[in-house]
Amino acid sequence: MPEILLIHGSCHGAWCWHRVIPALAALGHRARAIDLPGHGRDRTPADQVTLDSYAQAICGALEGPTLVVGHSMAGYAITAAAEADPSRMTGLVYLCAYAPVSGMSLGDMRRAGPRQPLAPAIQVDKAAGTFRFDPAMADALFYHDCDAQAQTLAALCLTPQPIVPQETPLTLTARSQSLPRHYIRCTEDRAIPPEYQAVMAEAVPLAHRSTLPVSHSPFFACPEALAQRLDAIAHAVQAAS
Repeated sequence: MPEILLIHGSCHGAWCWHRVIPALAALGHRARAIDLPGHGRDRTPADQVTLDSYAQAICGALEGPTLVVGHSMAGYAITAAAEADPSRMTGLVYLCAYAPVSGMSLGDMRRAGPRQPLAPAIQVDKAAGTFRFDPAMADALFYHDCDAQAQTLAALCLTPQPIVPQETPLTLTARSQSLPRHYIRCTEDRAIPPEYQAVMAEAVPLAHRSTLPVSHSPFFACPEALAQRLDAIAHAVQAAS
């Protein structure tokens, strides 16, 4: 069975997967999470963080055949990593994530969405080259169905998000697109509109699309159900290989 590598979204870090990793272990999986450059405990300065540095961090964390899971923003990061070196990847899982459109940046895709629920919460620091989400709006946007402990953890751990990686277009080739790809849509998401996720999910085969009836933070709201879904995907990927 391949290892599972969990990649966080904007402003988050490896800490957000702390409930999912033991749930996956209980199902027999070795799972790990990393901090992307400039996130969590990684202290890379924001002006040195790029989409390529995200890709290299992910590639550098691969120790063998690995199913790579990307949440939200990390849909771009895991795809960029697959474009750089797909040799140790058994598949990609987009968890309520941006599934890249060739030639577009994540920022382009967000602005092209049918609704802009995040726009009122984004606070840009032009001098630092980062943005953050208004702390007063975070629970309603990301964690509305999560418990108080998860909401408190997020409030303590969220970090500013470097802008450059999100404004960097990505060109897609067979290196990433030939990998098995799955999309998990969160139907109660208040950050990335669920109807937009449905459109992005069309980039993967119909049989590889599924849903969870939760917010933008299934790693907090339903870690066991998410682990079971990833377990099913891992087994399907292995059976097809």
